Amino acid sequence: MKLYYAPHTCSLSPHIVLRELGLPFDLVKVDNKTKQTADGRDFRAINPKGYVAALELDNGHVLTEGPAILQYLADLKPESRLAPAAGTWERVRLQEWLNFVSGEIHAGSAPLFNAALPEEAKAIFREKLFKRFDFLQDTLTRQDHLTGAAFSVVDAYLYTVLGWCKFFAIDLGRWPALPAYVKRIGARPAVQAALRAEAGQ
Repeated sequence: MKLYYAPHTCSLSPHIVLRELGLPFDLVKVDNKTKQTADGRDFRAINPKGYVAALELDNGHVLTEGPAILQYLADLKPESRLAPAAGTWERVRLQEWLNFVSGEIHAGSAPLFNAALPEEAKAIFREKLFKRFDFLQDTLTRQDHLTGAAFSVVDAYLYTVLGWCKFFAIDLGRWPALPAYVKRIGARPAVQAALRAEAGQ
């Protein structure tokens, strides 16, 4: 498999999961501005959407969209328990969380990267995001991970997008459970390995 990634993007989450699962894969860096891969290809020929993450399988098929990639990877090694079995209530709950992180935290913070967006507009996005952080604070005060006691693929995703707050000068200390969660997830060997690999390329 090949994981197409760019540093400081949501592609970190499938990268973490690949390492959690111990699956063999190659990392291919993508320049988000030029849309060129590190080996000189046009990334849009691989993923016409033009953004990471993209997972190229050994049979040549390409899978995009983080939540879909995360579930696909977890299902390759169900014994890892990084996702509950398909068809179970617990799996539906995981999908609920994946949609929340994707639609509310990921999509809710993405506009803050836009330097052309007026500060008044950014303030509106921040306020909505902070309400979602209130919800996360309540959840993570009661349990160590989003789905309960155990780490799952959605924790790799939330860890990744919470990491963007440093780029927006958002102090997570206002929600004490969140920096504690980031520290807890960040201490996992697979997370550390993924961060080192991306920093070294």
